[in-house]
Amino acid sequence: MFIEHIAIWTNDLEKIKTFYMRYFRAKSNTKYHNPVKEFQSYFLSFDSGARIELMQKPQIPERENPKTETLGITHFAFTLGSEQKVDELTELMRKEGVQIIGEPRHTGDGYYESVVLDPENNRIELVA
Repeated sequence: MFIEHIAIWTNDLEKIKTFYMRYFRAKSNTKYHNPVKEFQSYFLSFDSGARIELMQKPQIPERENPKTETLGITHFAFTLGSEQKVDELTELMRKEGVQIIGEPRHTGDGYYESVVLDPENNRIELVA
């Protein structure tokens, strides 16, 4: 058994798609659009087989405070393969204006990680 995909509601479908393609080498399918439901989406695929569904629909409300952690899914992680790669991607993202909310460090549970926010303030761990 494995997780087939996760889904993210977004306000700016194209911006968030570009983010994941730029930094995580995601590949996108063709945009799906259902005009009756005012729904649009992309599936992004990764070399590992994992996928993210990016979804947009005007009726979806904003989070009250997107930077405050709440119950529910709080983050997902991309494994980069080495501490050096975590450091390099963190620095590239910083230079390009991505918000870093957790500097690279060794965690108590055995990871080397940093934490960044995507354009919709979803938390992403970059791990070795």
